[in-house]
Amino acid sequence: MDTSLFDIPRYLAALPLFQEMTQAELRRLASGCRLREYARGETLFRVGLPCEEFHVTVTGQIKLYALSPAGQEKVIELAGPGISFAEALMFTERPYIVSAQALTDSLVLSVGKAAVVREIESEPRFAMRMLAGISRRLHGLVHDVQAYTLHSGTQRVIGYLLNALPEEAPAHCCAAAAPAPTTPAITRSVSLPVSKATIASRLSITPEYFSRVLHELAGAGLIQMERRTIHIPDTGRLASHPL
Repeated sequence: MDTSLFDIPRYLAALPLFQEMTQAELRRLASGCRLREYARGETLFRVGLPCEEFHVTVTGQIKLYALSPAGQEKVIELAGPGISFAEALMFTERPYIVSAQALTDSLVLSVGKAAVVREIESEPRFAMRMLAGISRRLHGLVHDVQAYTLHSGTQRVIGYLLNALPEEAPAHCCAAAAPAPTTPAITRSVSLPVSKATIASRLSITPEYFSRVLHELAGAGLIQMERRTIHIPDTGRLASHPL
């Protein structure tokens, strides 16, 4: 891809965090951005390096992960297109506490701290939008902790599949959600963006357990597997599956 043709101000304007900014503000912010391509397997940053910018995945998939003292990897987050990360850490003046790696060939936009601080100082509403974005990230982390401690592995897998549905699909926050009103069932499909092992780590279960749950759901007629694509004939049935 010829990154020189990429319109950074226009892309920023499409992100919720920057949607209310004027063209002049977007141009100023864009001057503090860097657009970089990463090959599959390439590292964006590692634990301990200074954090002077936050990032937005434009295309591809980025894995945020931590390593235990024994070298075991735990996936913290999978950041697909439009997902930002490291916003809060950027303001702490502390180094990265996780590492980031491209799981596929990816394009990442990095927004420099100096440019963000300049806009916050000149426009208080921008600071409020930054706080709102950071708050949503914190809420998501709290939801993850609740899921890991209160939900079974099967619930986590079902919740992942339902939350990964395209936007037009019915929304289900978790596997324990109440069934939707009776309507004609429409098959929805989920394409796994990364390996099953990576998704399993994100859900804090083993790859073997993840595969077993998928096969059990398929045996119950709740999903149909076709390589990396999972078809869901009836999202209401899947959401209300007894656990």
